[in-house]
Amino acid sequence: MSELDLPHALDVARRAVAAAARVSLPYFERGVTVETKSDDSPVTAADRAAEAAILTLIRAEFPAHAILAEETGAHAGSARTRWIVDPLDGTRGFARGGTFWGPLVALEHEGQVVAGAFALPALGKHYWGARGLGAYRDGTRLAVSRIAAWKDATLSLGELRRMLALPEGPAVAALITSSASTRSFGDPAAPALVLDGRAECWLEAGVQTWDLAPFAVLLEEAGGRFSAWDGTRSIETGAAVGSNGLLHAHVLAALRAR
Repeated sequence: MSELDLPHALDVARRAVAAAARVSLPYFERGVTVETKSDDSPVTAADRAAEAAILTLIRAEFPAHAILAEETGAHAGSARTRWIVDPLDGTRGFARGGTFWGPLVALEHEGQVVAGAFALPALGKHYWGARGLGAYRDGTRLAVSRIAAWKDATLSLGELRRMLALPEGPAVAALITSSASTRSFGDPAAPALVLDGRAECWLEAGVQTWDLAPFAVLLEEAGGRFSAWDGTRSIETGAAVGSNGLLHAHVLAALRAR
């Protein structure tokens, strides 16, 4: 963690998502026009305004750091330290008046995500955390649940349609039917259920690095575990398992047994 003031970086991440939340809420309240990007994903003026707010703050505090942002791509900087930004995760739901959307910000240093923050602006919730500093929701320290049996577990899902279309789709279906209950809020609300201790596992797939990055540190600092579906700690595969730790091996084994 050489040459990095982690408490300061965490404060910047926290303030960045708060700034993005402030910028995006007026668009949410009055409605926006949805455009379609070249990859067929939606984008709005709120996405662009939120990203500008985040990048302005990061550049002012850490001008030498690299940045990877959903709307403006890669920004050159230190090869050791990179900010990863999704200014408005859940644009489709945002544009339709849903509440499970928000900005995501993470800091990767020497190949490891060391700080992260996100918000659910329509619900008035903000989450942040960093390696060795804990994870918090609006100042309250987070702790994952201690449920240790899958038959008693709640499973929180991201985009179910994408997951069921994968080779692991039957394994995902089996995890759904063998759990006590399943929620499919998606977007940042899905991992938030695990962070809040209201679900034991979160599954996501078919997404981008910026959709996953902050949860790699937040889940672990809340006492849980984060991995890709292959069991590595990579945030680059587009697929993630986030759990209370006690059920992580069970879920990975189920996915591998497809």
